[in-house]
Amino acid sequence: MNEQELRVLIDTVKEHCEEKKYQTVRKMLIEENPADIALVFLELEEKDLPLVFRMLPKELASEAFVYMDSDCQELLIKSFSDRELKEVINEIYLDDTVDIIEEMPANVVARILAASSAANRKQINELLKYSEDTAGSIMTPEYVSLKKEFTVSEAFERIRKEGVNKETIYICYVTVARRLVGTVSVKDLLLSPLDEKIEDIMETNVISIDVKEDKEEVSRLFSKYDLTALPVVDSEQRIVGIVTVDDALDVMEEEATEDIEVMAAITPGDRPYIKTGVFSVFLQRFPWLLLLMVSATFTGAIITGFEAKLAAFPALIAYIPMLMGTGGNAGGQSSATVVRGLAVGEIETSDIFRLIWKECRVSVLCGVALAVANFIKIYLVDILILKSSINVLSAAVVCITLAITVVFAKIVGCVLPVFAKKIGFDPAVMASPFITTFVDTVSLVVYMLVATAVLY
Repeated sequence: MNEQELRVLIDTVKEHCEEKKYQTVRKMLIEENPADIALVFLELEEKDLPLVFRMLPKELASEAFVYMDSDCQELLIKSFSDRELKEVINEIYLDDTVDIIEEMPANVVARILAASSAANRKQINELLKYSEDTAGSIMTPEYVSLKKEFTVSEAFERIRKEGVNKETIYICYVTVARRLVGTVSVKDLLLSPLDEKIEDIMETNVISIDVKEDKEEVSRLFSKYDLTALPVVDSEQRIVGIVTVDDALDVMEEEATEDIEVMAAITPGDRPYIKTGVFSVFLQRFPWLLLLMVSATFTGAIITGFEAKLAAFPALIAYIPMLMGTGGNAGGQSSATVVRGLAVGEIETSDIFRLIWKECRVSVLCGVALAVANFIKIYLVDILILKSSINVLSAAVVCITLAITVVFAKIVGCVLPVFAKKIGFDPAVMASPFITTFVDTVSLVVYMLVATAVLY
C-alpha cells in the first residue's frame, strides 16, 4: 500500500469511527497488512482504539499490535482485561514481548509478566539480562532444533509439531547437547529422500555470533552473507537463540539513524521526532551547540590576533567564509565516506595508512583544481569585472591557502573517525561539526601565515 492509499484508508476509517460504523471498519481492516493496520491505529481517537482492536480477529490484532508504537501499545494494554492481555501476549513472539516490555512503565510491565506463562516469563527474564547493545537483546529463543541422527521424515514431524510456535521454520538448527553443529533449510529437506539422515545434508560451516557481541555486528553479518536468520551462541558454542532478518533490519535503521544524528551533532533519542517533546529536543541539541560555539571562539581569537595585518589588506577578509566553508565541506566528504566504511565493515582501523595515502592524493588533486578555478574566478570576476581592491598577489595567497586547507581537511576527515573507532568511540562523533570547527581554526591560521609570508 502506497502513501496515498494509506492516507485514504486512514481518513475513511476515522470517518466511519465517528459515525460508529465499526462493522464497516472491521471489514476494511481485515484485508489489510498488520503493519498498515498499526499505522491506522496511530491516528485513531483514544476512545476508538480498544473498540476497533477488539473487533479484529485475534491473530491479526496481535500482529498489528507488534507494529504499533509504544504509546499506542500502552493505551491498549491499559484498556485490556487480564484475559485480553494474556491472549495478545500468547499470540506474539518472545522477542517482540521483550521489546514491548523495554518501552513500558513498571506497572504495565508487571501486568505483561503476570499475563505470561511461567515458562515464557523465565525466558523473558533471561532475555532482559542482556545489554541492549548486544546480539542477545534482539534474539528470540523460538527456533526449530533437530538432531543429526534424525531422518528427513522425522525432521518434518518435528517441524510440524513445534513450528507453529516458532518465529521461522525455514532454517532449522542441528544440535548435539545444545551445541550448534549445523543448519539445514526446509528447501534441502523437501529435495532430499525421506530416509536421508540430517547429518548427511546439513551445512556444517555455520555462521553464528556470540550472544555478547555488539548488535551492529549482527546487521553487518546479515548484509555480508545475505542471511534470513542468524544463530546466537554462548562461549561454549551452545545455541541460545536466533536473530531474524526483521530484527536485523530494525538494527540497521536504528544504527543509521543514530549515526545521522551524531554526525549532525544531536544526542540520539529513542522516540520519533514528532512524539518527542520540545524540551527533550532542546536537551538533545543544546549541549552540542554550546560545545561547538565555544570551540568556534578560537577562530575569533585568531582573527583578532591578526587584526592589524588584516587592516592593511582588508580585501582578504572577504575570502575567509569561502576558505572555512570549503575546508569544512572537504573534511565532511572524507569523514562521511570513512564513517560509512567503518559502519559496514569495508574499512578497518588497520587501514589507516592506506586511507591517509589515498586521501593525500585525492586531496592534492581537489586542492589544486579548486585553487586554479578560484584564481581564475578572482582574476576575471573580482579584479577585471568588479574592480575589487584585491591584487594578483593577494589572490595567490587565497588560492594557496585554499589548496592547503583542502589537503589538510581531507586528511583530518579520514583520520579522526578511525581514531575514534580505535579508542572505542562512535566514529560518527568525529564527523562534520567537529571536523568543520577544527578545520576552520587551522585554515585561518594557515591563511594568516601565508598572507604574512607573501605580503609582508
